[in-house]
Amino acid sequence: MNITVYGADWCPDCRRSKELLLRTQTEFTWVDTDQDADGKALIGRLQGGEPHIPTIIFEDGSFLVEPSDQELAAKLGVSPPPTS
Repeated sequence: MNITVYGADWCPDCRRSKELLLRTQTEFTWVDTDQDADGKALIGRLQGGEPHIPTIIFEDGSFLVEPSDQELAAKLGVSPPPTS
């Protein structure tokens, strides 16, 4: 599965989504929108305005914006992490 995660290291939601991908051994490409103006512009166009992170784009062209762990797990077809 080809997944690209657009986000920033300072973003707690981005770190949470990356952790879920790593924990489920899902390969992905990371694009730091603080360092990549083209990446930031791309997600802004997808969202029709100001870009929100994390934005996760999947191989089929679908994408999630600021997904919960449950939403991301459902898209990946894996069990969601336990809620605390």
